[in-house]
Amino acid sequence: MATFVDRVVLHASGGDGGHGCASIRREKFKPLAGPDGGNGGDGGDVILEVDPQVTTLLEYHHSPHRHAPSGTQGMGDHRQGSMGGDLVLAVPDGTVVKATDGSVLADLVGPGSQYVIAAGGRGGLGNASLASPRRKAPGFALLGEPGEARDVVLELKTIADVALVGYPSAGKSSLVAAISAARPKIADYPFTTLVPNLGVVQAGSARFTVADVPGLIPGASEGKGLGLEFLRHIERCAVLVHVLDCATLEPGRDPLSDLDVIESELAAYAGDLEVQGEVPLTERPRMVVLNKVDVPEARELAEMVRPELEARGLQVFEISAASHEGLRPLTFALAAMVDAARAAAAPSTPTRVVLRPKAVDDAGFSVTRRESGDRVWFQVLGTKPERWVRQTQFSNDEAVGYLADRLARLGVEEKLFKAGATPGAEVVIGAGDDAVVFDWEPTMLTGTELLGGPRGTDLRLEDTRRPTRAARREEYKERMDAKTDARAELWTERESGHWTSPEDDA
Repeated sequence: MATFVDRVVLHASGGDGGHGCASIRREKFKPLAGPDGGNGGDGGDVILEVDPQVTTLLEYHHSPHRHAPSGTQGMGDHRQGSMGGDLVLAVPDGTVVKATDGSVLADLVGPGSQYVIAAGGRGGLGNASLASPRRKAPGFALLGEPGEARDVVLELKTIADVALVGYPSAGKSSLVAAISAARPKIADYPFTTLVPNLGVVQAGSARFTVADVPGLIPGASEGKGLGLEFLRHIERCAVLVHVLDCATLEPGRDPLSDLDVIESELAAYAGDLEVQGEVPLTERPRMVVLNKVDVPEARELAEMVRPELEARGLQVFEISAASHEGLRPLTFALAAMVDAARAAAAPSTPTRVVLRPKAVDDAGFSVTRRESGDRVWFQVLGTKPERWVRQTQFSNDEAVGYLADRLARLGVEEKLFKAGATPGAEVVIGAGDDAVVFDWEPTMLTGTELLGGPRGTDLRLEDTRRPTRAARREEYKERMDAKTDARAELWTERESGHWTSPEDDA
């Protein structure tokens, strides 16, 4: 049964948003006291967070499907739905998050580093939030938005200062056990380590970590053996140590040929590696360890090949992991190389916050004319239109009218006209299986609509203009002057005795 997993495919989905509530408040003597439907709660996010206590991805190997809690539905009396809590998944330090196509989404290094892999859906608005002076009692509410569903690949790249590389059974695990408190599996028969082993080494006042990378063989960079599964664990190591077996009994093998084979595999792997902000893998400091010198024949071979290795500019140590010979000088030399690598490393800088404001002419959506055989349709893509469609209850005519008003205000109809759409044309909002398809019936523009009034109103029937104070004063004076003139004319007629109409005199 596997106890160490460094690569998994995680299927994550955020929580769904709760639906809004369409409710009317009813009181004594007030059977229709106004809308009081509450909003639905937002769904929770699925978040990856680095936890120093976690060292493997085994948990997600057994349970790869994770779903965050959903928000609850709103209720009457302005009661809001509860929010879905975030689902925080603990991952080891050095986890790389990739999309299914291989693109890197996040590199989680350092305790507490987080990345949201699946966002929760928004909660729908209740009819209390949709009410306005023109729409005093909406008979509908918005639906909650479904949470984001996403498949990601998690890869663990061990973070260590020193990486021990070499052939299987070269003594790497024995060396880690000899210089640290780690206790990897060690046996007296040839086998290869299946799990990278980490050990902490104390050399004087210096402390560093050592990783035992499982044995490499020729062709490891092309996927042979377990090469590609564990070559990623040396990407973050500052120092590489070649552990060469001087007592091997396999024909055609010797320390020099083993070194050349491993170096060629590292160079081939480094050619496909994209490391930003770090020293290239082929340029990192190296050291050669000639192991198993407790065997007389191995000691003779080590003394024979040492001058040639030093001629290549490599620092060479003859050790025996079994008898602990030469381990103390080795650990102090490693500590010096690690200190030099740490000093040469670029200081970590906080991540910049990049603000990308929306362009002035960016409408937030696009309308594209598409053809497939005899079929012609117009596709509308954009965050707002797609979200509005998902939140619309199409069984409610009032909700559909509200969606039409929102799309018209956003400018979708204008863009459809410019794209060449005609009444009855097929329009698709969104992409994939969640797209909404309908036959377009544009809003008929007449004099009433050109006045800019909302649906169901006519501004010509109501004059909302307010006269100025000077205009009201002038109107008042004209009215008073007219009254004075009328009284004077009436008094003149009364004094002259004319109380009958001219028609009666005739």
